[in-house]
This record gives sequence, C-alpha cells and structure tokens, in this order.
Amino acid sequence: MKNYDSITILVQQLEESYHKKSWHGTNLRGSIRGLSLEQICWRPSTKRHNIWEVTVHCAYWKYIVRRRLTGEKHGSFLLKGSNFFIRPIEKSELAWKNDVRLLDEMHYLLVEAVKKLSSSDLNKNPKESKFTNLQTISGIAMHDVYHAGQIQLLKRMQK
Repeated sequence: MKNYDSITILVQQLEESYHKKSWHGTNLRGSIRGLSLEQICWRPSTKRHNIWEVTVHCAYWKYIVRRRLTGEKHGSFLLKGSNFFIRPIEKSELAWKNDVRLLDEMHYLLVEAVKKLSSSDLNKNPKESKFTNLQTISGIAMHDVYHAGQIQLLKRMQK
C-alpha cells in the first residue's frame, strides 16, 4: 500500500473536486461542460445567481485562497470587484470561454501553490484568516463540490 503525504492528498482533493474523476459524482468543471448560453445565463429569479456568475465566483475564491497561501497582494485578480461578478456583461460564447479559461487558470495556479507548501506549512494560519492552511485548502475543494451541486440543481430547474 502506498503512503501519501498531506500535500499529495490535498492536491488530489483539489483535482477531484475540480476536474478529475471522483466517486462523489459531478465535479465543478464537469458541471459546466457543454452548456448553452441560455443555460448559463438563466436565473431562477431576478435576485439569484446564474451558472456563469457561480463559475466566476469559484475562480475568484481559488484566487483568494492562493493569495492567502502565497502572501500575494490584494487587488491582483483579473476582474474588478469581489466575490460575485455580474454576468453576462457581453453575452457571447467567447466571453463565456474567457471566464472558463480564467477558472482553469486560477485552479492551476492554486494547485501549483499548494504543491510548493511543506507539511509543516499546513498548520500555519495565513494572514487575514482564522483558519489554517490545511482548513483553507480543504475548504476550497469543498467549495468546488458545493457549487458543482448548485450548478447541477440550476440545470435541473431549467427543465
């Protein structure tokens, strides 16, 4: 039996919650695969988020976690604002693909940041956080799974 270290396990959780095959069902990337513009822009009501907004929200929080882990400065996210971003600004396949590309990039950069940590770094609290690096990394994986489920529900509500 192979012995895994904590960093390897966390990277595996990040990858399974985002785009690798997992036992729990649809991951975040799988939940947005093959959707039409109508599907990603649909809202259950005027004050609720659509799939596109949830997707960009997930990119933002991957950025925040990476920033906390690396000590990167505030304000370096590609988009202006925080947390949820109104979408669409421009209703086009290209705009959607650019936001999905942003999500992919934020995921890749987060995984690379986690790989650079040592096991002893996991017990440390990043600046501005009440939670350890371990809790923060595991939390962002759970965040992906939570929003994948939310997206699956939004898709089902449209039928």
